Amino acid sequence: MTGTRPWPTVLISSIAAIALAASLTSAASAETGGAPTPSGSGPPPPSPVGSPAAGGPSAGNLTLAFAKASPRKSFYYGVRYPSLRYAINSDQPRNDLRIDVVDSEGEAVTSFYRNDVEPNVLESIRWDGKASTRRPAPNGRYAFRVRPQSGGKAVRPLRRRASASSESKPVSLNFTIYGYAFPVLGRHDFGDSGAHFGAGRSGHTHQGQDVMARCGLPLVAARGGRVRFNGYQGAAGNYLVIDGRATGFDTAYMHLREPSPLKAGKNVRTGQPIGVVGRTGNASACHLHFEIWTAPGWYEGGSPIDPFPFLKRWDRYS
Repeated sequence: MTGTRPWPTVLISSIAAIALAASLTSAASAETGGAPTPSGSGPPPPSPVGSPAAGGPSAGNLTLAFAKASPRKSFYYGVRYPSLRYAINSDQPRNDLRIDVVDSEGEAVTSFYRNDVEPNVLESIRWDGKASTRRPAPNGRYAFRVRPQSGGKAVRPLRRRASASSESKPVSLNFTIYGYAFPVLGRHDFGDSGAHFGAGRSGHTHQGQDVMARCGLPLVAARGGRVRFNGYQGAAGNYLVIDGRATGFDTAYMHLREPSPLKAGKNVRTGQPIGVVGRTGNASACHLHFEIWTAPGWYEGGSPIDPFPFLKRWDRYS
């Protein structure tokens, strides 16, 4: 499928939108770490960084009474931020802590400062996936580390015992974060040569990659951002275009079974449900036609690029 100029936005009936939103949320939650409804408000804001204690930080002999990192897999600008919930044990009533997010090499990519933390009080940290440079952190494995601001080693979590008779296991505060999510949740393939970018069509070439999948499988945003277009066109069928946050790229999703509940101008999160696989428009089989366009955007001066290498990469970890 190839496009023409942007197509008119269609109105979506409220009944259809509500029904679709309900089905999308439950189907996508297991794959993406949970999602709000397509018209939902997204996650709570990230935690403030804070600042080191004035006049010299202080902390007692520390252990972690409780610590849990969740979810184990997150996406940048996603539906759930990587979060740490923790409580400390200490022989001192007030403790100045530093919570680092460290990469697989043990290097801190950003830090949070918490002053006058009391023992046995549950605290939490939410990280938005940005390094201290305020740019998105690279794909990879990360971990939360709690340490005193005054220096020294990271505070060790208490070992967790599944039952009274079982051996205790170390508590892991590791998680992974990725910039993109694979857009189809379910069994799929990439079709034959005619499904690939640049394949011949009558009077034009194919401007995207077809992902063959059963009609009705949930679709999610490969990258969150702002919805640019939501409409219907004779060749594309029901389609959605998203301006990817902090990327300079637009992503386009075509042949959706029903119009997406997400309206133009609304924000959408990485991994958030956007619709389901269909075969509307000029489609001979159920599939998602997926496009990536460079800045300044889809049919606004940008150019389509081959999405296949990106889809293959996202498919490996999503």
